[in-house]
Amino acid sequence: MSRIRLDRVRASVGIASLALQQIEDDLSADDVDACELAAILRELQEDIDVPGGLFPALAQLVSTAARRAEQLEPDRDGDASCPLHEAAALLTDNAGQRLNWAARSLDPQGDVE
Repeated sequence: MSRIRLDRVRASVGIASLALQQIEDDLSADDVDACELAAILRELQEDIDVPGGLFPALAQLVSTAARRAEQLEPDRDGDASCPLHEAAALLTDNAGQRLNWAARSLDPQGDVE
């Protein structure tokens, strides 16, 4: 195993964790209203400035791991890759869609920007 690669992944996860903590802090602010919460939820699902969003990016990362697992599975039986593909689908199909529903419920007019 490449120690340098694992160290890079750990550092990147640490950076992502700090960024997510900032978002959590913003979500916890006393002055967040329904419209702002809906806008934040929409950003997590589909960032306007950057293609995708947090959930699609996580799904892409997990899909990449799944494709690599397919190549590494000794019997090509899907024991590793199938759960990863399913996790990626859950992120986009279930979690992402539920974020959209929650945002629409909090601010139905916010979809039209």
